[in-house]
Amino acid sequence: MPSIIPGYVYTLFASVIIGTLIITACGLTVANVKREAEEQQLSNIAEYVAVKGMELTAHAPADNLTSVVHLDIPPLIGNQRYWIQITNDSSKAWVEAGFGATVLSSEQRVYVPTDIVASGTYVSGSGAKAFLQYNWDTAGASLTLYGGN
Repeated sequence: MPSIIPGYVYTLFASVIIGTLIITACGLTVANVKREAEEQQLSNIAEYVAVKGMELTAHAPADNLTSVVHLDIPPLIGNQRYWIQITNDSSKAWVEAGFGATVLSSEQRVYVPTDIVASGTYVSGSGAKAFLQYNWDTAGASLTLYGGN
């Protein structure tokens, strides 16, 4: 009879190990799906800001006026802060986005297909809203992103 009890103990121990492995694998899968969803939402926000910039330039006032549009973006993605930056070089403008409160260069980049001077940064989580401003004057057209901290 004593030889039967260790068999049950080994089976119980193996079941605990297998159960732990299954629970861990499910947890990792859920965390990966959550991360991918947050990255997709960040990408959608960058695309949204680029589209709003194109809309502002397409419907630009004819004379030296300024147009401002409120950007309807969430204060946080999941429970993370994020940043958006609009910038340009000599040939094109783009919108970058990334997670955190520190603005760094990012691979999350959406190009704005227009010849315009672009600048500005928005950092989420501060309670302030984000705005995109189009300005046309003698120096040319410019887009400025502001808000946040």
